[in-house]
Amino acid sequence: MRTLVTGATGFIGQRLLRSGVLQSAIAMVRNNSGDALPFGTSFNIVYGDLLDPTSLHKACTNIHTIFHCAGYAHAFTTSNPDAHWNINFKGTQNLLKAAGQAGVKRFVFLSSVKAMAEPGQKCITESWAGPPITAYGQAKRAAEDAVLEAGSKYDMHVVNLRLAMVYGSGGHGNLERMAHAIQAGWFPPLSETGNKRSLVHIDDVIAAMQLVAEHPKANGKTYIIADPQIYSGHEIYIALRKALNLKPVYLYVPAWLLRTGGYTGDILGKVLGRTMPITTEIVERLLGSACFLPTCIEQELGWQAQIELESGLQEML
Repeated sequence: MRTLVTGATGFIGQRLLRSGVLQSAIAMVRNNSGDALPFGTSFNIVYGDLLDPTSLHKACTNIHTIFHCAGYAHAFTTSNPDAHWNINFKGTQNLLKAAGQAGVKRFVFLSSVKAMAEPGQKCITESWAGPPITAYGQAKRAAEDAVLEAGSKYDMHVVNLRLAMVYGSGGHGNLERMAHAIQAGWFPPLSETGNKRSLVHIDDVIAAMQLVAEHPKANGKTYIIADPQIYSGHEIYIALRKALNLKPVYLYVPAWLLRTGGYTGDILGKVLGRTMPITTEIVERLLGSACFLPTCIEQELGWQAQIELESGLQEML
């Protein structure tokens, strides 16, 4: 029963392949440029481009399960909206069609909590009403709908996983960038604002992927994947300093000063015609809330995040 992993050179795809949980794994990569693959040659490789249906039909031949990890992941408002729509939505559509026609039995799609409306100060579940506001979230939400439609059309076991911020060794996301900035000494000490941020370690994501691919109750479902423990930006900052073996700090930058810096960065960016290191969007990611609860998958399938923040950060670093 061969398994195809798209986005095999990306963070989650690589970790899934290297985890050892898959048998007869096939790594789908976008081109055969001859560049060294990050996971070496220990896996069977197939070439496939989400925007090239012919290549996808070849990649899906004799495949039982697909873990669709590929996508355009840049979620800032300055990112390319056409790339989100073409890769995250249309590319997923193309892959679903190829999978259905090839007789693939199981399809797990890695979506994002950004496919939901912004929660504000609330901690929300999958039932939270409202549309996503970013091009990234809108494309992911449309792709989720396409996944569920394909499941009915092709009698295929399909699941959408809405991932909170994923971190771990080999990642290049916000938490990893924050750690590098703290270590370099220029990241501002965050004061306690009481904001709520959800995250999840890569090992817990892989466990959830494997579970929903095999569990019959998961068919046709959409689940939030997150650590049930919620952290403030201040708590994450303190945990990172501890993981980096840095001395405690006792003076913290107040929220109003960071927000002032963000507004200043917006103005300078418009004047200079480029994005500044600090903007209101970046400040909001530090001080705002993004709280998502994995209650549904916990209750229906018994999945629970196992990696606590302290040990997860140690692994990441």
